[in-house]
Amino acid sequence: MFAIVFIIILLVLLFIGVPVAFSLGLTTSIGIFLQGTLPLNVVPQRIFVALNSFPLMAIPFFILAGNLMGIAGISKRLVHFAGALVGHLTGGLAMVAIVTSMFFAAISGSGAATTAAIGSILIPAMVARGYKIEYAAANQAVAGALGIIIPPSIAMILYGVAAEVSIGDLFLAGILPGILITLSLLVSAFIISKRNGIRGEERKSIKEVFIAFKSAILALLMPIIVLGGIYSGVFTPTEASVVAVVYSLIVGMFIYREINLIKLIEALKSSAISSSIIMIIIGVAGLFAYYLGMTGAPGEVFDLINGFIDNKYVFLIIVNIILLLIGMFMDGGAAILILVPLLLGTAVEFGIDPVHFGVIMVCNLAIGLVTPPVGIDLFVAQQLTNVSIVRIGRAALPLILILVIDVLVISFFPPLSTFLPNLLE
Repeated sequence: MFAIVFIIILLVLLFIGVPVAFSLGLTTSIGIFLQGTLPLNVVPQRIFVALNSFPLMAIPFFILAGNLMGIAGISKRLVHFAGALVGHLTGGLAMVAIVTSMFFAAISGSGAATTAAIGSILIPAMVARGYKIEYAAANQAVAGALGIIIPPSIAMILYGVAAEVSIGDLFLAGILPGILITLSLLVSAFIISKRNGIRGEERKSIKEVFIAFKSAILALLMPIIVLGGIYSGVFTPTEASVVAVVYSLIVGMFIYREINLIKLIEALKSSAISSSIIMIIIGVAGLFAYYLGMTGAPGEVFDLINGFIDNKYVFLIIVNIILLLIGMFMDGGAAILILVPLLLGTAVEFGIDPVHFGVIMVCNLAIGLVTPPVGIDLFVAQQLTNVSIVRIGRAALPLILILVIDVLVISFFPPLSTFLPNLLE
């Protein structure tokens, strides 16, 4: 019972606006002090242990690689290539935003970065072609959510560390769900544009498509190098992140020649800030998970759930609802670190593959990127357009519904997530 009270206190702190890291650290420290079974010096010790992990080193390097590729002129080359592929279709520019976001997601690993990089180019272009500005912003914000699903994904690295699951398997597991979501968004763009009478651009010739592909090939190669290197055994996911940084520097500085010293310093600064925020949360989340284990909270949660749930399908429905609600109010990375210790054990008891469960969590929390009040992709789109969050959110509702349907398909059809990892075992 103490563990349940402990979790309720944490939720109250989060609800009243206490930052996630302080909520986790304060709640756990108070719990340790009140119980008196552990010395308080366990707090810094467990924070250090949580951060003393080789796979976690991949996070700052992937963040830096994404920032470097973002300032290397990658986005405009990807937009040009995606336009050559699908720009001639009905709703072509909306489709270009979606396809380009899928490509850029395989570089950045971040929803907000994907929305900002692609939206700054395509939202004005869509408005100029007759799209309503709120739809252009909503389409880009939802497409940006692919940033944490398509590998390499920071969210999947966090889940892999928290759940002690292969990060390489998680990267592979995100590919087919990411493609499913991309295809469903493309269909929605076609239907909405058809209804509004918006036609595509002029069809590009095969030669023009090839030229656009040639311009974007170095950007498209990075995820291939990362995933190929991991699964060929050449390097680990952490080593792959370092390779991605070196590759980004070479491409941006010496081939595209878009990165200068000032831009490099800014990318380093931005990456350091983002990484430090994530690492602080990871440290106190490690302390939180350790204390949960000591109090027996995961067992209490399982007993509580098992008392009124007798099969995994009902469990998955409830978990999806919980994740959707939490995603509205909490950053996805923090939610993963808090919920994995609570839910994963129960999921495994119900026979759910940990890799599959990780994809379910990440895809649900991707929807959180575009749902108020904390939908960061919506706020990025709002900054790009100066359109109110309410208008963008209203335009995004049909697209969010499509994402929810996709998540249900992913949840109840495990091979979408497990086929590629099992194939390459």
